[in-house]
Amino acid sequence: MERIRIAIIGAGNIGTAIAKGLVKSGRFPARDIMLTRRRIPLLEGMREQGFMIEGNNRAAVGKSEVVVIAVEPQQIDGVLEEIAPSLEPDRHIIVSIVTGVSIRQIIHQVGKEVAVVRAMPNTAIAVRESVTCIASDKPDESAIDVTRSIFDAVGKTVVIAEEEMIAATALGACGIAFFLRAIRAASQGGIEIGFNAQNALAIAAQTARGAATLLLAMENHPEYEIDRVTTPRGCTIAGLNQMEHEGFSSAMIKGITVSADRAAKLYERGKLEE
Repeated sequence: MERIRIAIIGAGNIGTAIAKGLVKSGRFPARDIMLTRRRIPLLEGMREQGFMIEGNNRAAVGKSEVVVIAVEPQQIDGVLEEIAPSLEPDRHIIVSIVTGVSIRQIIHQVGKEVAVVRAMPNTAIAVRESVTCIASDKPDESAIDVTRSIFDAVGKTVVIAEEEMIAATALGACGIAFFLRAIRAASQGGIEIGFNAQNALAIAAQTARGAATLLLAMENHPEYEIDRVTTPRGCTIAGLNQMEHEGFSSAMIKGITVSADRAAKLYERGKLEE
């Protein structure tokens, strides 16, 4: 693959997770990944791992081809204004993982027709198991191809329409927390029935991993695989029916829809708070 130098502007939790995942893939050396954030001392550990650390966002952009914007929605306008002079439309690709900020809004803030791709990964990117949804408004797919080459190294990518990015935020990015909470609940149930905490969590986590792997490998609907586990008057169907009685599915669905509604308003709310 052609050498790609990447600047991650706003290397907090998700930004550093991206950086670590890219290096673990073996396709991107740490020396080609430049990290910035307001509190530079917090990146010392990343510097020790070989990443380039830069205190000036414009300088980082000038030394890269792909610029990943990983700041909070209320910070993006200032960051775009700062780096705009260093952006070259025929050289740079902006990859924004900022919730609720459209491609048109980014181009308007920059004041240049630079290639922009929106991407929404999740924190499993650090272990190369993210699902990353990406979208562009350009008919030319070169920017999408470059972005996909980056995020394919750290999980699976799905190309979607830009109007689906809020849904991607709720289901893919927020969703990892929902599944983690489900695993935690399962482990707590395991403790209730006699396991110690360590074994309960290990069994719950591996069971969740097995369920996900089963669906992805077999490409069956979840209910098909559920039917293979349940038997008449059995313990599995008894547990499932009790969970549904307690609102398990409806709570998960409601959590996702509420997260989507909040995600759609983050950028707007951030501007009101300024």
